[in-house]
Amino acid sequence: MSRALIVDDDLGFRIGVTELVQREGFEVTAASDLAEARQRLAQDPPDVVIVDLMLPDGSGIDLLRDLPAEARTEVIVITGHASVDSVIEALRAGVLDYLTKPVDMPRLKAVLANLTRTAELKSEIGALRRQLRELGRFGRLIGVSPAMQKVYDLIARVAPTDASVLLTGESGTGKEIVAQTIHEISKRRRGPFLPLNCGAMPAGLIESELFGHERGSFTGATQQRRGHFERASAGTLLLDEITEMPIELQVKLLRVLETGTILRIGGDASVKVDARVIAATNRPPEQAVADGKLREDLLYRLNVFPIALPPLRERVGDVALLAERFLDELNQAEGTRKVFREGTEARLDAYAWPGNVRELKNMIHRAFIMAETELDPEIPGNGAVPRPPGLRTGISLEEAERELILATLERNGGDKRRTAEILGIALKTLYNRLKRYQGAAAATDGDEAVESAAPEEGGGGL
Repeated sequence: MSRALIVDDDLGFRIGVTELVQREGFEVTAASDLAEARQRLAQDPPDVVIVDLMLPDGSGIDLLRDLPAEARTEVIVITGHASVDSVIEALRAGVLDYLTKPVDMPRLKAVLANLTRTAELKSEIGALRRQLRELGRFGRLIGVSPAMQKVYDLIARVAPTDASVLLTGESGTGKEIVAQTIHEISKRRRGPFLPLNCGAMPAGLIESELFGHERGSFTGATQQRRGHFERASAGTLLLDEITEMPIELQVKLLRVLETGTILRIGGDASVKVDARVIAATNRPPEQAVADGKLREDLLYRLNVFPIALPPLRERVGDVALLAERFLDELNQAEGTRKVFREGTEARLDAYAWPGNVRELKNMIHRAFIMAETELDPEIPGNGAVPRPPGLRTGISLEEAERELILATLERNGGDKRRTAEILGIALKTLYNRLKRYQGAAAATDGDEAVESAAPEEGGGGL
């Protein structure tokens, strides 16, 4: 049971608050001044202290300095002599909340309820961290790599709050699953989780999907419709591919984030909304701002807590774990006991995974359908080409150039045009190098039309 300490020199007030806090499920002790409160704290720090600002022997804020560094005690200050200076001092000292007398009892109950939920969440997050160490899982997420453990730590920090989160990462890295995980270990977990892909919907419909519309507001609006912001009330709204949202709609979104109200299309009355917003994009947001695809002020509002998801090729040790998980799910769904053919995990680990986790999952699914008992995924290049080594010292410039080109080509899943862009050379130059390394047949690979269209390039060294 959670414990509370009530500190106030007014006996009647102590009794009244004690009864309320006990009804909220807390075990309560009381003190009339700082000296008595310090004795209580020294014996056993409670979960929350509700303290009067002005006590016979000092300020209630002084109790914050007496709390042990490792204590997780929250402090709520109550006073009948409120002032701007005292509020600022209390908040800077780290109090959970600041209430004035006569106390708004419903608000105090809400603060205590939120405190209880936060404590439960911290306990669950601690359990999830232990689960990660034991099983390589964190909620819906799977992985033991250092790159993913950093992501888990960030999720654990931001989930109990209401802060806006911006998820970035390549397509297929699992941004929606991360958003779901944040929602499911947050205090909003009993509310809905609604995703909206801003890039998969016609521009004319996004506003209605977000904010809703009134009956008769446009052709086909035969009835009132609640948008995602209203439907996600007390829950979480994921705005996927946020950089694909029309720029004129971003202005309206910014206003909603700042005011907490929406206006349905065709309506004239503001509607209060309470949805936590998580945004996601597979393009660098700063570049989207530079390209005019994302408003800078909206980026600042969304990017309160950024989380960058690593590509699968950088998640050392996670590929086999994910593959086994996907196979277990398929076996459970179909009532089968299929397994991977010997050597499959090594070949999976050798592949560069340009499509990330989504590509891996789809590949396992295809192999599962084709297999009788043993899965043999069709990995591009059959996994026969090992990962090119990093650049070595003591080799010629020509050898270093070869290793760099082949490593970049594999990292981009064989995409020659993208490889040429990254290396800063002409596509024609890349083809010429590949012809030299692999032979004309391997280099062209059906791309004669692209090659003939590529401009001649003189020199072309890296």
